[in-house]
Amino acid sequence: MPSTSTEPTDDSASPGAVVLLSGGLDSTTVLALARERHPERPLYALSFRYGQRHAVELESAARQARRYGVAAHERVDLGHLGRLTASTSALVKGSPHEVPKGRDAATIQGAIPVTYVPARNTLFLAYGLAWAEALGVREIWLGVTAVDYSGYPDCRPEFIESFEQTANLATKLGVQGQRIRLVAPLISWSKARIIQEGHARGVDYGDTVSCYAPTSSDDAPLACGQCDSCALRREGFLAAGVADPTRYAPA
Repeated sequence: MPSTSTEPTDDSASPGAVVLLSGGLDSTTVLALARERHPERPLYALSFRYGQRHAVELESAARQARRYGVAAHERVDLGHLGRLTASTSALVKGSPHEVPKGRDAATIQGAIPVTYVPARNTLFLAYGLAWAEALGVREIWLGVTAVDYSGYPDCRPEFIESFEQTANLATKLGVQGQRIRLVAPLISWSKARIIQEGHARGVDYGDTVSCYAPTSSDDAPLACGQCDSCALRREGFLAAGVADPTRYAPA
């Protein structure tokens, strides 16, 4: 089963961790949790440019990586993924589809939305796995959640479990008995709990980007306030009882 909490099974299991870092609310919370788990061990942040409309998130990722003192922050260019998936995913530039806006929570958590990017997390994890094995690191942390989310199939526990099994079948570390773990501490948390846990650890949510269709003002991102991600984020802060630091575009 995937490691869905930050409780260590063996504190000497890994000399550090690779953290998938988008610059959004969830991945930044995971970075904070990984730093708490590994206060003296190196963290390696991995971000991706895949033609996403909200590429401004990568600027936040870079700042968060510096805040948490990662040993290295790699930004992988997967621009071809956007081109390959533009016909089906509204989340990438050049897509004929519009980002859905104004949907209620029940609708958001219904059918898989048009913002789903085919195989995105599979590719991200594959790159994370390659880097982890090269580093000799046996933990890969990621911010997927299957509660208060948009229904993406590659955010479910079944997928995380399956990829962890694949990772240990496909790598030198795995076949030699040095088990690689996928750590997904948020997978069963509500958005409110994610925010509460991050807030308690001093996460600067004002410097995270969740919006699928942001604009900018004075070189700072403005969230649209209407897409699915904005709706889940706004409701999460409200339910958590934490002031929402998000800068929203005028209605």
